[in-house]
Amino acid sequence: MHTDTERCVRAVQSKDARFDGWFFTAVVTTRIYCRPSCPVVPPKAENMTFYPSAAACQQAGFRACKRCRPDSSPGSPEWNQRADLVARAMRLISDGVVDRDGVPGLANRLGYSIRQVERQLLAELGAGPLALARAQRAQTARLLIETTALPMAEIAFAAGFASIRTFNDTVREVFALAPGELRARAPKSPGAAGPRPAGPGPAGPGAVPGGTAGGVLSLRLPFRAPLNPDNLFGHLIATAVPGVEEWRDGAYRRTLNLPYGHGVVALTPHPDHIGCRLSLTDLRDLTIAISHCRRMLDLDADPIAVDGQLRADPLLAPLVDKAPGRRVPRTVDEAEFAVRAVLGQQVSTAAARTHAARLVTAHGRPVADPEGGLTHLFPTPEELAALDPESLALPRSRRATLTTLVRHLADGSLRLGVESGWDEARARLTELPGFGPWTVEVIAMRALGDPDAFLPSDLGIRRAAQELGLPHTPAALTARAAAWRPWRAYAVQYLWAIDDHPINSIPA
Repeated sequence: MHTDTERCVRAVQSKDARFDGWFFTAVVTTRIYCRPSCPVVPPKAENMTFYPSAAACQQAGFRACKRCRPDSSPGSPEWNQRADLVARAMRLISDGVVDRDGVPGLANRLGYSIRQVERQLLAELGAGPLALARAQRAQTARLLIETTALPMAEIAFAAGFASIRTFNDTVREVFALAPGELRARAPKSPGAAGPRPAGPGPAGPGAVPGGTAGGVLSLRLPFRAPLNPDNLFGHLIATAVPGVEEWRDGAYRRTLNLPYGHGVVALTPHPDHIGCRLSLTDLRDLTIAISHCRRMLDLDADPIAVDGQLRADPLLAPLVDKAPGRRVPRTVDEAEFAVRAVLGQQVSTAAARTHAARLVTAHGRPVADPEGGLTHLFPTPEELAALDPESLALPRSRRATLTTLVRHLADGSLRLGVESGWDEARARLTELPGFGPWTVEVIAMRALGDPDAFLPSDLGIRRAAQELGLPHTPAALTARAAAWRPWRAYAVQYLWAIDDHPINSIPA
């Protein structure tokens, strides 16, 4: 979008927060870059130039605006609605892969050469993987500087910097303030509200500082409005696995299995943000923990675009108008969701939770939850590879399906991470015994994050379609849904809302 100068200028002059994250405005007279919704008086059009990423602005010598914190804009919806090389690379960079494994590790996960990855990122985003990762490290550092009392050396390490000197130089270059100056400007009291950006954009790696208390990091995860929390949290709560997930005091809580350790997160819906309380055993996992939570809650979606297209169908329009902003509830762990999808085949939601809880108790690693209630991490494919199929209270065919899935996930022959190509993953899943169209598509929707995944054979969808007067045979419904593309997964959420099901509401 940054090449459409006229449209960008209009967005800046109207301070339109919907475009935060889509492009960045650099002001040539001040050498400052901003988000479109920056609250200051807009510069003259002839003094504006536009970039596709904060990293590109930084490489061009611009520093971040102190008012609107443009480097903390929400992630572009492009990265969650595409499965090409650039989108998959951006999802991996968001997860901190470059910090952990370098550019060679990023290229290896994508199955391309380093040169191909660098060339495509530079062409579309104006910055290569190192610059993009550097911009993210700077924001992680800012988040820790402003919300914790950690020594600067520990912050530099946790944010992924190789040295304290690089940390200091980067913070000064990006924010035009030394780390100590950033901390001095931040609110002093624990749990203080902290500086907030203009518009619905997250700070840091997808979060706004909120304070610390008792070793727990408190953040705000804003979103593009509107957001309907009922189906989002209702679905997560209705399918919650005891010991791994729970709903308590208005918050969805769960354990997180992370590269350097584990964590516990509590996510609370509010009108203009999602409250996020994180307890981590290793702060180096902060970036990926926030990234996973944002992805699970689909917070980088563009509801205006989604709802606008679905409203074009006169039979869907009343559903959208009644409760706009439905999101697709996803997952923090793609392999975990695939296992749970198999456990839930042809059984009730309650039975699926029971099967999963037994698996967790037998094979999951115990964790300490300071607040009580959560007891285990969901077992990894490697931990499940040693399970005895006969110990599972499942039909023989489903035991075979589960053990085959676990084996392929454990040996790496099946990848369901953020780097996965959606069509390729579908093809691999279809080859496995016991994976029919419904299971493949629900994994594509919830685990892979394909916004166009569709479940025409789902009984709830077919009942809802019939009630609305839509075609309700799978073939006819698929034909009608062609007009909903590429947002059919969101149409599924609206259709499911017709059914009287616990996933459609948050418990009191």
